[in-house]
Amino acid sequence: MSGTKPDILWAPHHVDRFVVCDSELSLYHVESTVNSELKAGSLRLSEDSAATLLSINSDTPYMKCVAWYLNYDPECLLAVGQANGRVVLTSLGQDHNSKFKDLIGKEFVPKHARQCNTLAWNPLDSNWLAAGLDKHRADFSVLIWDICSKYTPDIVPMEKVKLSAGETETTLLVTKPLYELGQNDACLSLCWLPRDQKLLLAGMHRNLAIFDLRNTSQKMFVNTKAVQGVTVDPYFHDRVASFYEGQVAIWDLRKFEKPVLTLTEQPKPLTKVAWCPTRTGLLATLTRDSNIIRLYDMQHTPTPIGDETEPTIIERSVQPCDNYIASFAWHPTSQNRMIVVTPNRTMSDFTVFERISLAWSPITSLMWACGRHLYECTEEENDNSLEKDIATKMRLRALSRYGLDTEQVWRNHILAGNEDPQLKSLWYTLHFMKQYTEDMDQKSPGNKGSLVYAGIKSIVKSSLGMVESSRHNWSGLDKQSDIQNLNEERILALQLCGWIKKGTDVDVGPFLNSLVQEGEWERAAAVALFNLDIRRAIQILNEGASSEKGDLNLNVVAMALSGYTDEKNSLWREMCSTLRLQLNNPYLCVMFAFLTSETGSYDGVLYENKVAVRDRVAFACKFLSDTQLNRYIEKLTNEMKEAGNLEGILLTGLTKDGVDLMESYVDRTGDVQTASYCMLQGSPLDVLKDERVQYWIENYRNLLDAWRFWHKRAEFDIHRSKLDPSSKPLAQVFVSCNFCGKSISYSCSAVPHQGRGFSQYGVSGSPTKSKVTSCPGCRKPLPRCALCLINMGTPVSSCPGGTKSDEKVDLSKDKKLAQFNNWFTWCHNCRHGGHAGHMLSWFRDHAECPVSACTCKCMQLDTTGNLVPAETVQP
Repeated sequence: MSGTKPDILWAPHHVDRFVVCDSELSLYHVESTVNSELKAGSLRLSEDSAATLLSINSDTPYMKCVAWYLNYDPECLLAVGQANGRVVLTSLGQDHNSKFKDLIGKEFVPKHARQCNTLAWNPLDSNWLAAGLDKHRADFSVLIWDICSKYTPDIVPMEKVKLSAGETETTLLVTKPLYELGQNDACLSLCWLPRDQKLLLAGMHRNLAIFDLRNTSQKMFVNTKAVQGVTVDPYFHDRVASFYEGQVAIWDLRKFEKPVLTLTEQPKPLTKVAWCPTRTGLLATLTRDSNIIRLYDMQHTPTPIGDETEPTIIERSVQPCDNYIASFAWHPTSQNRMIVVTPNRTMSDFTVFERISLAWSPITSLMWACGRHLYECTEEENDNSLEKDIATKMRLRALSRYGLDTEQVWRNHILAGNEDPQLKSLWYTLHFMKQYTEDMDQKSPGNKGSLVYAGIKSIVKSSLGMVESSRHNWSGLDKQSDIQNLNEERILALQLCGWIKKGTDVDVGPFLNSLVQEGEWERAAAVALFNLDIRRAIQILNEGASSEKGDLNLNVVAMALSGYTDEKNSLWREMCSTLRLQLNNPYLCVMFAFLTSETGSYDGVLYENKVAVRDRVAFACKFLSDTQLNRYIEKLTNEMKEAGNLEGILLTGLTKDGVDLMESYVDRTGDVQTASYCMLQGSPLDVLKDERVQYWIENYRNLLDAWRFWHKRAEFDIHRSKLDPSSKPLAQVFVSCNFCGKSISYSCSAVPHQGRGFSQYGVSGSPTKSKVTSCPGCRKPLPRCALCLINMGTPVSSCPGGTKSDEKVDLSKDKKLAQFNNWFTWCHNCRHGGHAGHMLSWFRDHAECPVSACTCKCMQLDTTGNLVPAETVQP
């Protein structure tokens, strides 16, 4: 408090009262105005609060500093430091029933008059009041007064003075302080250290000094210019802030040689620095002639013990009001709330809102922190209108082992939930590709097996100029239509589309039967019609109309088909051409488009986007010439790549074009899971080495690890190594000998070293295992197990402690290179260990190391020991 600028203080025990200190003391009461109107005479502090003036005290002129008494009784006792060095106890509204009412008006007078700069009440002994004074060559600058001391020999009665309450009492002068410190120096700021009643931190003229009242002749100090506004962090009592001009210094009292942190220097001198009493490590600073309060968040600052590097902080600024701020005060209990006062005594109630920190969990839960509150956003389980996030879908699919079925590949779409038609088309395509690749490799190894995975686009290009058309009769009509002769490549294309089975038979009957069983009546009828069997199409539509889940309108469609005529100017053709677009089902629409189209012009069928790509491609293979077919496949492939439609894999195959298509799909959906499994299915090596493919695979692996699906990630790695042998990682960890540093298990690798079999090292599971108790390199003995005291390398089953049941278990699993019970295991702290099976058995009942005289809590040091794979938890 300097010059005529007002200061402001919150009452320590009344959360709704504060005092403004200027030429007089004004006590205000804060009340909420949310549900009420502003009272007459009240001052608006914010949108929902106002202040009412309760009392004014004008009896203490020449105020330089004010400190509010920290105890409950008397509740409104204040100490006022004056320009002549005197400290006066005064009150705002006296309590006549208080046993401390005699304190009101007491004055504490130094020997020599000079300005009182600062006051501080002791937080542990509330009767002690420290005063900091200007320098005097024959006097002390730090005086500690006991306001209730009975030993006051220099108390003299003075004249009667009139107090603010209108009463008259005898004023008492106290001239003998309890302690005198800081001779021939000036004290600019003071604060008591909360950890001890008799430790006082003072900002002297050229140093910060810690006084211990138990030994006043000694003090600990550090030379610095930052001696103003010393204040202790209420949550970290060894952290202190002080300032000089525009710079703030942060000190650690345990390392008091220099500041642990110096905040960014401000262009104008600082006037106040204060720690937030409700928030850990939040420091507020105010500069002269400014309407901005700077905040420094140090709650994540590491404890500076032995580190020379400066810790980092988060800096931000808030603007409580538009005018210049004279002073501010944190509210003692309301979080991040402060009140500010301007030079003209305009006040504002302001809350510093925390920065909201958002966090997505790997399982798509959303949480955010605001202040002391942690909020979680949860979805309503009954709300089925919202589509699940792709991360949620991938997580559920991973739990169902999606993508890992390599025998019946088409079943993977069922594992994915059987909801996405694109995924269904993709996995059926990959299934047919795998099936016909194996079939071709058996007939003629290395012939055309790789061509299958190249997609229909490559298959069609390989047969250009080799196909001629011929006329075929309709079944059920006296009519002929031009159909392309099916060569080997077109038959393969139809097989990949699923229309015909493997072999030379081109009958679509089995495919139609499967569609009828699945209830896809319209699609089955369309495929029958495309194969010139209108009688079968009508039969299928009639069956669909008579089924339980069928549509009765199918009878009407069947009746319309039965009236088909080949005359170009017939009323039937005119009506079907007009009304077919009103049909809801796309397959019914393309049936009439096919019947009413001119020979060689089938755009109404080929470009109906709602019809499955495989059906349109199969239709094209039957009716288009080589040139038309190639042009159509090229155009359709480009459309599929741009849209990221997985049905286009049928055309592109697992080639570079397929990677481009999959890239568009991943960009659109984020489904790296499907992209990874698809590309691993049958892609050539150059495609697997594509940066995009490797990026999808690594992201999916990281995703599984983030979900704690470690078993699933291991399964994926095994699946990947089977389909892509080049991805199998080299050995990264081995147990080395303490003496020679070589691996003690090198001879147990896949290729026996120097003809030694696995059984020689006790890892084959054979009953005739021989023991290896020394390093294969230098022949030095291996360490002993801390429990069985037998050298490592001896199988657990042959140890004296092994049971018969253990032996049976080991013998039943002799396919493994080494049983886990035989593995070497040790504590990284005390270096004691033994057989993994013995260690697990020991730590089921103990937390301490099994070695006698070792007190290491081995099991408690394992921070990941309590982690459980998430796939064992129900989703």
